[in-house]
Amino acid sequence: MMWKRTAIAAALALFAGAGAAGAQSTGLGASVELVDQDVLRVCADPHNMPFSNEKEEGFEQALAKLLAPKLGRKSVSFTYFPQATGFVRMTLAARKCDIIMGYPQGDELVQNTNHYYRTAYAMVFKPGQGLDGVTSLDDPRLKGKRIGLVAGTPPATNVAAAGLMGDVKPYQLMVDTRIKSSAEDMIRDLETGEIDVALLWGPMAGYYARKAAQPLTVTPLVNEKHGRMAYRITMGVRPADQQWKRQLNRVIRENQKEINALLLSYGVPILDEQDRPITN
Repeated sequence: MMWKRTAIAAALALFAGAGAAGAQSTGLGASVELVDQDVLRVCADPHNMPFSNEKEEGFEQALAKLLAPKLGRKSVSFTYFPQATGFVRMTLAARKCDIIMGYPQGDELVQNTNHYYRTAYAMVFKPGQGLDGVTSLDDPRLKGKRIGLVAGTPPATNVAAAGLMGDVKPYQLMVDTRIKSSAEDMIRDLETGEIDVALLWGPMAGYYARKAAQPLTVTPLVNEKHGRMAYRITMGVRPADQQWKRQLNRVIRENQKEINALLLSYGVPILDEQDRPITN
């Protein structure tokens, strides 16, 4: 079952249920931080594109390979476990790996680095179908439009407040990603006309829209009145790994332009602190 990245806003439920990390030392910095100083050991989901998969096609895996030599690592290895209940406990806390490449700022299961990108839930639609220029779920042009929504995700509150729930086609939050992807299904339905609008977590929206057979517009939801839709994404390390966190913060700071370019190559809509799109 997927530790669904589309539930981020509800108390950072994007990564909820990952399980308690567990104590590893009696205080910050009290334990030996990294098991292998030559290998960047990454915790990853085996079936969770565009973030990661067993073929190492995800952008978080590409990021790990980009940063490894800058961290003095000779290679990268991946420890796979489904991002469901127990993910942190079975990977990072068990010292089978030393970093989770994407984690929301403020989640208490791990220690967060500085954030390396900021993104938002997004609206996806076909251009030229009467929705060009729509930037908010309160726009009256959405009335009567069939809207794809992953059940239990933050945009649901805004959809309800805008009086659009009667036009929603729901998609499952928790699915076996070895078999299907709600995001991929939603974009496919958008292409065929089953729905008019897809509401997805930004990285998924951008990635699957880019893979679509026809042009699709991806608009981050940064003009909403009912709760924030944008979040900072960090890397997650063990609470005791203070020096490791400092190294990662330095590498993030020194390589932000390259990180941005990599994210953009996967279609991830990235935003500055004023909600303006970053395009290079």
